[in-house]
Amino acid sequence: MMVTEIETRLHEALAPSELHVRDDSAQHAGHAGAREGGHFHVAVVSDRFTGLQRLARHRLVYHCLSDLMQRGIHALAIDARAPGEA
Repeated sequence: MMVTEIETRLHEALAPSELHVRDDSAQHAGHAGAREGGHFHVAVVSDRFTGLQRLARHRLVYHCLSDLMQRGIHALAIDARAPGEA
């Protein structure tokens, strides 16, 4: 359910040409933070990232998911690229 919510929000805000969200929570079972929420990996390609540095791209993703960071996401790995970036 959380993966779907993440995908929906990022699609609406960033109109990505590529988006992959992976739930890595099972790999972190027993980790103290696992009780606070899941661990996720987001790979997203969007025109919105063109001309932005890595930190600005990550801030944009975090902004889209800000309330989920308080109620369901404990850790978020982000790979944010503009089209054409390898």
